[in-house]
Amino acid sequence: MSRVCEICGKGHTIGNSVETRGKAKYLGGVGTKITGITRRKFMPNLQNVKASLPSGETKTVRACVQCIRSGAVQKQVKNTPFKLTHELTAINTKNTKKKRIKQTAK
Repeated sequence: MSRVCEICGKGHTIGNSVETRGKAKYLGGVGTKITGITRRKFMPNLQNVKASLPSGETKTVRACVQCIRSGAVQKQVKNTPFKLTHELTAINTKNTKKKRIKQTAK
C-alpha cells in the first residue's frame, strides 16, 4: 500500500533539510550559517477512514486530512443523531417566543 491519497492522489514531495549553527542577528548574534543541506521527503498526512460510498456500502479509504476536512470523504455514521419530531419543534419555538416577550416586557 503506497503512501498516496486515494481521493486526490497527493503523494510525497522532495525538499531540503537545512542544518544551521550560530545565533540570529536579531537575538544579538553575528548571524546563522548553513552547515549542511540534505535531501528529504515531505510525507502527506494520510489517515485510514471508513467512508460511506454513494451506493450505501462502507469501505476503508486511505485519505489525506485535507480531503477529510473539506468533505471530499463522507465518513461512516455509526449512530444516527437524535431527531425531534415536527410537533416538538413547533412547541419549542412557541415557548422561546413567549420567553422573549416576557424578557422584553421587563
